[in-house]
Amino acid sequence: MPSFGYSYQELKDNEARASGRDLRVSYKEMVELLAAIRGLKLDKARRLLEDVISLKRPIPFRRYVKGVGHRKQLQGWKIGRYPVKAAKIMLKILKNVEYNATNKGLDAERLYIKHAAAHKGPKLRRFFPRAFGRATPKIEQLVHVEIVVEERE
Repeated sequence: MPSFGYSYQELKDNEARASGRDLRVSYKEMVELLAAIRGLKLDKARRLLEDVISLKRPIPFRRYVKGVGHRKQLQGWKIGRYPVKAAKIMLKILKNVEYNATNKGLDAERLYIKHAAAHKGPKLRRFFPRAFGRATPKIEQLVHVEIVVEERE
């Protein structure tokens, strides 16, 4: 069993956490998605992710903006995308953190996302054969995600 730590160390009585390790999803999309749901109520974050999956609401891209198109639906910030694969994975992690919170005795209706972080994991290195005996590296970056929710009044 691998042992891993959290970047959010001190866990209080009104907090619960969950993580996803070695996820095969884009690191850049996950960073922007977590920035969009950080600080939201848990059910509101779930609704946002479901809208992203159904291509109704885009996620604003603030840091990784090279070559990203503009969207009409965004207010204030026009650059964005629909990270569907990252949103599906985040829905599973949010469900997991909700179960962890209810198992700890917290009320699921009053949970807010306090901490959401994505970290780079290991790289999967492979080689793609090319013509004339050459090869091109094919590197896939894995992602670690952690979520901490807090029960508020």
